[in-house]
Amino acid sequence: MNIIFSALTATTLYLLCTLGLLMHLRQCPCLKDLNKSILLLPGFLALIAHAFILYTTMINPVGINFGFYSSLSLISASITLLILISSTRHPIEILSIMVMPIAALMIILDTLQSSSHIIATGGSSGLLFHIISSIIAYSILGLAAVYAVVLSIQNSLLHRHQPGGFIRFLPPLKTMESLLFETITIGFICLSIALISGLVFLENIFAQHLVHKTTLSIFAWFVFGILLFGHRFIGWRGRTAIRWTLGGFFSLMLAYFGSKFVLEVLLT
Repeated sequence: MNIIFSALTATTLYLLCTLGLLMHLRQCPCLKDLNKSILLLPGFLALIAHAFILYTTMINPVGINFGFYSSLSLISASITLLILISSTRHPIEILSIMVMPIAALMIILDTLQSSSHIIATGGSSGLLFHIISSIIAYSILGLAAVYAVVLSIQNSLLHRHQPGGFIRFLPPLKTMESLLFETITIGFICLSIALISGLVFLENIFAQHLVHKTTLSIFAWFVFGILLFGHRFIGWRGRTAIRWTLGGFFSLMLAYFGSKFVLEVLLT
């Protein structure tokens, strides 16, 4: 399957799913009675095409290409998958509407732009485990950041006594907060595994080319750990939870994408 054709297919399906969900939420007569699973189907099909694109651009005989654009595309696909799965269980279709156009944009960038950062796994299952656990952690905590942004908008509109519009498409505030902390808990566990596996399987996790990534990732780990402690024993929620979540995610993204952007985009 040609990568351009796959990119066009995935992008079209993402946008088709976005449009269908939007029309469903606006109670368009032709779609309002359709089962939600049918409306989400184009999104899942888009993910299959997206996965093929990632396999084509990232996997090669010498290792795995974790270039800037491929990494962005991979993270966006992972977050989209998590949100689509969550949308089958919770009324959060509005989040799918938010993230699928971004995933489509990442596909376009990955297809049209080139960046290369080959990591030779050399048959090391430990290194591969570290990489996969890191990507899973980033994706889950990225989903938490999406929840935090939506929760921030929800809080703001409620405090301004504007309960209509955007809010009516979302679960109650308490449900959104529960989803946020459930996601952070899972992401924190995955990030812990990623950091421990890095200590075990990398020769020197504080080597010069890794020190900023390691330091910022550990800082993010402390941020999320303190947030979970504060929520459990002090009752942190609302704006405090939102700020700590976004702060921790920003630290993670700076750790992974900061230097990649400079080295692979600005300086090439």
